Amino acid sequence: MKRSNQILSTVILAFLLFAVLHITGPAAAARSAVAIEGARFETAASIKDNLQAWMGKDVLIHLRSGKTLQGYVKSVGEHLVHLEKISGRDFYDALIRMEDITAVEGRFREMR
Repeated sequence: MKRSNQILSTVILAFLLFAVLHITGPAAAARSAVAIEGARFETAASIKDNLQAWMGKDVLIHLRSGKTLQGYVKSVGEHLVHLEKISGRDFYDALIRMEDITAVEGRFREMR
């Protein structure tokens, strides 16, 4: 009796798993990565100029110290960048020296 209940449970679980994969499979396959309009880096320009193009957008800034900060570019000055809404730190902003920035990351694609 226990053996037949175990087999029945396994068959039902397999059927449910197949049904879920069959239903969600086509929906997931229909989604694809689409380029975000206006997202670009200029390799001939400076870090400052590239950050100015990302004003108001979410970026990751890698520092010479090895630390990474993620937030929205609020303003870019001659020697400093103001990053607001720092990820993981509620209510914090950062003021970063341009000379301490080693890399900038921005999101170029999104799922649709």
